[in-house]
Amino acid sequence: MILSRRGFALSASAAALAACSGGTGQYVNVYSARHYDADRALYAAFEQATGIAVRVLPANAEQLLERMRAEGDATEADLVVAADAGNLWRMQNAGLLAPTTSATLEAGVPTRLRDAAGHWWGFTKRARVIVYAKDVVAPEEVVALDDLTKARFRGHVVARSSTNTYNLSLLSSRIERLGADNARAWAAGVRANFARDPQGSDTDQIKAVAAGEAQVAIANHYYVLRLARSADPAEREIASKVAIAFPDQAGAGAHVNISGAGIATHSKRPQNALRLLEYLISDEAQNLLAPLNDEFPIRPDIAPAPELAALGAFKEEDIPLDALGRHQSEAAGIYEAVGWR
Repeated sequence: MILSRRGFALSASAAALAACSGGTGQYVNVYSARHYDADRALYAAFEQATGIAVRVLPANAEQLLERMRAEGDATEADLVVAADAGNLWRMQNAGLLAPTTSATLEAGVPTRLRDAAGHWWGFTKRARVIVYAKDVVAPEEVVALDDLTKARFRGHVVARSSTNTYNLSLLSSRIERLGADNARAWAAGVRANFARDPQGSDTDQIKAVAAGEAQVAIANHYYVLRLARSADPAEREIASKVAIAFPDQAGAGAHVNISGAGIATHSKRPQNALRLLEYLISDEAQNLLAPLNDEFPIRPDIAPAPELAALGAFKEEDIPLDALGRHQSEAAGIYEAVGWR
């Protein structure tokens, strides 16, 4: 699809949504790097509640960043959504997100899960966990990410590419806490234990563990839950063979990241964007997103869905999330240096 500098391309479904906006003519344009059915349900609920149509331009975070840079003040973006704090920081650092605040946002989003100046705000969170084969790995063998570097798991670890934003953020958090030398040693140790070269998605890593191709993997927690409630019996069988370990509970805590959003610097409809941003942390949205997408609510007063609660309480890593952006380039360089590609 070729788009002009001032053009804003919408999918057929988004155009239809705008046509059903209750006659108000109000709308908000969302540039989104999240592509979930849960989000579409959320936007539909927002429109029903407010009469403001949500028009979504989907792309990955890098494409959205480059597009907004090219569009400049001609952009039609109002709210920008990304599935990683590192990507939100990059957009902020490029001057693409406006500092925004409100009493609703400040009351709902914990300080550590948002930008200090209000350029972006988390609305869901997730944990990066160790997934292990229940029949061959004991829980006490996977209590820390450092365990993945041990001789016990030589030839038994699988992980996706180092260029994936989840892995970049994971290593960035380690750089923030423990320094670059420690991060390099950890990445090299995990790389030495790979059962195969990095390939595929988090779900592919879980499938490899269930199939006996590996014993442990690094993945976001919700991929296991999605397999467990799949309509496909084969996928439910995969989930039954693995378990989740929240690492580093005796230390820093499990690495936690967010999905979040910020208002575009050159938004033409900032008030509509703010209403949608505030809606994302409302009772309705928080209780809708968690069960539909197996994500943890951003608000500590909202109980997680039963499937999430069944995983048990866990300690979360406590670092400023802008570190996931500040150290992203350094993390990429470390991965490249140790051969984790």
